[in-house]
Amino acid sequence: MLERVHPVRPLRASQSGKLIGTVRVPGDKSISHRSIMLGSLAVGRTTISGLLEGEDVLATAAAFRAMGAKIEKHEDGTWTVDGVGLGGLAEPDDVLNMGNSGTSARLILGILAGHPITCFLTGDGSLRKRPMGRVIDPLGRMGATFTSRDGGRLPLAVTGAEEVMPIDYELPMASAQVKSAILLAGLNARGQTTVIENKPTRDHTERMLTHFGGKITVEPLDNGGNRITVVGQPELTAADLVVPADPSSAAFPAVAAALVPGSEVTLPAVGMNETRTGLFATLQEMGADVTFANEAIEGGEPIADIIVKGGKLKGIEVPAERAPSMIDEYPVLAVAAAFAEGKTVMTGIGELRVKESDRLEAVASGLRANGITVETGDDWMIVHGTGGKIPGGGTVVTHLDHRIAMSFLVMGLVAETPVTVDDGEPIETSFPGFVELINGLGGKIAAT
Repeated sequence: MLERVHPVRPLRASQSGKLIGTVRVPGDKSISHRSIMLGSLAVGRTTISGLLEGEDVLATAAAFRAMGAKIEKHEDGTWTVDGVGLGGLAEPDDVLNMGNSGTSARLILGILAGHPITCFLTGDGSLRKRPMGRVIDPLGRMGATFTSRDGGRLPLAVTGAEEVMPIDYELPMASAQVKSAILLAGLNARGQTTVIENKPTRDHTERMLTHFGGKITVEPLDNGGNRITVVGQPELTAADLVVPADPSSAAFPAVAAALVPGSEVTLPAVGMNETRTGLFATLQEMGADVTFANEAIEGGEPIADIIVKGGKLKGIEVPAERAPSMIDEYPVLAVAAAFAEGKTVMTGIGELRVKESDRLEAVASGLRANGITVETGDDWMIVHGTGGKIPGGGTVVTHLDHRIAMSFLVMGLVAETPVTVDDGEPIETSFPGFVELINGLGGKIAAT
């Protein structure tokens, strides 16, 4: 069985002075994955600027190389993808190892469901625990066959359908990954495939399909959700794009700046897709000084510079309907909540339990280890803020989860006693250079 092997790298964050500077965070991970995937399915050469070069995206690139796409990095930092055309992927010679990336694994299953080839997928220890049944079920209805471990978990084998059946599918949970997998499988179907989401989720797949010439419509529903329909068997054409800075990565220096008094940090050209900006709205409601400048559109995605200044925060009740727009940001929001005055209530966050780790439990354990009172349930968490006096001093078990590691390193920057994370190496999956970036602003993070 393949395994992602890396040296364990404990890190410790200590109370810092004010954070000052302008720094660009890495490219958006969700958009980077999709640019490689759709570039590989298009006819012609796609040039990508700003691609995130973390382990997760590199695993996606390796998988599509193995299936026939020509993917190269150039000296100027751009990447090119010479696509094989829709339906043109070849059966790989070896197992596809998706590393730590649930996005890559689920979306690739959707693409493979539409190709009559057999592939074997695995991932690291964390990814092998994550549920794939939520995509296996609808993709099976479209004609693909799967052989997997109990619970639909990796490693698994998938054989795509000879003739893909279009379906109408209502999502049982708010999941952009499941939605995207079905839409990508529907590209090879004769006819129209429709996904109904009762809560809006990230729409990067819909935007990028349009960018590459796909035929897709989005119909708003009375309940606030959407009916998304893709027309099968389009001619996807290569289309150059610039990947915006990742709002999920921007969350960490943004929260750090909001917590450390006297700070002022500018984060240029961050993706401002409304399905991704829930954290920034929440920080503003908590009293944070967060403003936006230089708003523009890049490759079909809105972008803006984010300016964050340090100050006091107050606890709030975060609307449950906001959860899909900030599901990856709840760990670092919990750190902000620990710093705030009063309690912060977060509901509708059950999806945190099936991320790279059980993030809800991992966050709660990390908060308690550092002197913070927290209550949890199946899909909720209440953090009792300290009004700025976080005791710290604890060691946080990250469970190979990059966002848990970064969140508690941010906590250490304001805690009265340093905070240690047991392993910072997984941070490279999504935010290469995180420690250097934070320290360059004035932070204090070091190996133990």
